[in-house]
Amino acid sequence: MPNLGFYEVQLLVLAVICAAGFVLDRRLSSFLKGKETAESRLENGKDGNAAAAAALTRRYLLVYAIVMGADWLQGPYVYSLYREQYGFPERTVAVLFVTGFLSAGLAAPLVGVWADQHGRRKLCLVFCITYTLACVCITMPFLPILLLGRLLGGISTSILFSAFESWLVSSSASAGVPQAALSTIMGRATLTNGLVATGAGVVSNQLVGVTGSFVAPFIASAGLLALAWVVIRGTWTENWGSGGGQADTDVFQVRRLGQAWDTVKRDPVLLVLGLTQTCFEGSMYLFVFLWVPALQEGSALPSLPLGYIFSAFMISMMLGSLAYTILTALFTRPGGDSSLTVHAKLSSLVCAVAALALAASVKYQDEKHRFWAFCLFEACVGMYYPVQGMLRGTLISNEHRATLSSLFRIPLNIFVVAALMTGVSSARYAVLTASALVLTFSSLMTGLVVVSRTETHAGHPQ
Repeated sequence: MPNLGFYEVQLLVLAVICAAGFVLDRRLSSFLKGKETAESRLENGKDGNAAAAAALTRRYLLVYAIVMGADWLQGPYVYSLYREQYGFPERTVAVLFVTGFLSAGLAAPLVGVWADQHGRRKLCLVFCITYTLACVCITMPFLPILLLGRLLGGISTSILFSAFESWLVSSSASAGVPQAALSTIMGRATLTNGLVATGAGVVSNQLVGVTGSFVAPFIASAGLLALAWVVIRGTWTENWGSGGGQADTDVFQVRRLGQAWDTVKRDPVLLVLGLTQTCFEGSMYLFVFLWVPALQEGSALPSLPLGYIFSAFMISMMLGSLAYTILTALFTRPGGDSSLTVHAKLSSLVCAVAALALAASVKYQDEKHRFWAFCLFEACVGMYYPVQGMLRGTLISNEHRATLSSLFRIPLNIFVVAALMTGVSSARYAVLTASALVLTFSSLMTGLVVVSRTETHAGHPQ
């Protein structure tokens, strides 16, 4: 057996833990299903909805696996391509990242309203095209072309994290899929995301090793995006928001944006949902920029195995997703908290633990402690997406679902751009500390506003 380095050993350890988590999840799921009688399943309509839920799961997860695979193939090497292969100074790399986030922030409100008005499926097809063009641009070491690629990448990111989820939630409602089944689909989506990302990290590492170029993963990503376009076109049906699918002369959807903003202003729960999205996803995007130099700083290795480290992070994310499915199965039971209350509490918990993880990465500066702190943060990411997706799917009406999800991305991108413009290299620890503080604030606000509201509604049903 060849000598394994620290990161290879940790990857194997995490893989064993994840396999154990899979076994526990399966056994717990079988145990809980065994407690349900055939009469209760029939009474709750589960038998009638099972086929619809299974069909929706297959259609959504197939596409989701392909598009996230395309996204994750690029993940380990964006920074290294700009910094090491193309030789741009870190300030220029930061400008490229800022361009992407500015593009995402400016495009976010329009992407949301266009998805609701013109169709979520149509916007998902557009995503495949724009992200493919972004991959083509990044293969050309010419700054204006790279900036164009970041612009297209920012637009694509806004579509990826709003239109796809909105399509799923709306399709589940149309098919009569119950909330519990939708929660399961979202948990499985995050688990699928982790599996795909883990494989993508290994594949990207091998592609770079074989070709000797950081460009190779981006070319492979473009191929997956072309495949996603074919699958979406062939298997998905269209859905819209309120008034969608009709002719509309308001190209920039100013009226719809105004209605959505009025809805947010009147509801403090939606404001806190937006705050959580800004704080958590903002910290996550900054982490994407920071983890490579942060680990390189304390490493004695001449070159880090970035693909293997990335795969370890993705397995950590899968562990977070498994924890989500186990916790929701255990605590969302008759006589206990409602599903909405459980998800609100988990949202507060996830932000608190993520804050502790980032704080630990600042306090412990040696390579090994920092790596495990980052793994803990990624586990929180694995719990965050299904938790927050369920909260948005439950608390935001279909009328403005994609619009509001995109509106929340405006302050998110402002937060990330402001942090990147501080000069991330010299202010790395300040950025991580600030991220930990805003996550702590988000955790407290979720507990004070969202959890208390959901508990009140559960105790006083209408």
